[in-house]
Amino acid sequence: MNRLEAFGYIAAQAARGEITLPTSVNAALRLQLALDNPDCHIEDAIKLVLGEPQLAARTVALANSAAFNRNGDTPIMNVRAAVMRVGYRSLQTLVASLVVRQFGSRIVDPGLRAKAEQLWEHTAHVAALAQVLARRVTFVNPDTAMFAAIVHEVGGFYLLSRADEFPGLLDDDPEKWAELCEEVVSREVLKKLAIPETVTQAILALRDGWLTMPPSTLLDTLLLANQFAPVRSPLGVPEEPLPEHADSVLDFVIDNDTLQSILDESADEVKSMSAALLV
Repeated sequence: MNRLEAFGYIAAQAARGEITLPTSVNAALRLQLALDNPDCHIEDAIKLVLGEPQLAARTVALANSAAFNRNGDTPIMNVRAAVMRVGYRSLQTLVASLVVRQFGSRIVDPGLRAKAEQLWEHTAHVAALAQVLARRVTFVNPDTAMFAAIVHEVGGFYLLSRADEFPGLLDDDPEKWAELCEEVVSREVLKKLAIPETVTQAILALRDGWLTMPPSTLLDTLLLANQFAPVRSPLGVPEEPLPEHADSVLDFVIDNDTLQSILDESADEVKSMSAALLV
């Protein structure tokens, strides 16, 4: 099977809803659906977290990170207190990160694993930037922005998880078949993961999206976060160098000093959450 046939095969499977999820994702998906229910009781959330040891460990780690323990309080030692500290929205983001990471867990080829690690590092930086940009520039909900950023490359992670089956699938691709396949795959994986429609629409619009002025939407937030992320996606097409910030129309919205403080703050966020998100 040549590469074009392989992309067509994967895209056709996705279009039929035949998305193969890692078995370890099931518990996380149950929690994701429970948290989406406005009637979800805190006790139910705690039981579901306890049912997934990896998620339980990361929830405690996140609760003790600088992002949630800025005053240096006594470290939290149990899931109940951790869930109470981080809250439902942050727990949703953590669940999403666990789901996305699991796609890379079954990759065997060392080169593909390296790409998956770079893609996750890119994702973490975009997530931190999205949260800061949402607070300071676009004024969309910061938790929603971070959640959207965590899952915005899920199609790429899925392709990486399938590439072991098709050697050479993600080699240099001047005809951009991977992009076309990833677009179909992303839509179906997002549907399978029950990602909210508003978030899904922003993610699917990213590839050909345009920044509005002033930036004010979830899509704008993701576009800016991707633009300024210090780690690029290993699956993206080579990009033209950005113009000097002072020569950009964006300078009318974010001056150089503000941009630098945003970049510094997001770098601190990545460091503070690394114990929970990057492991």
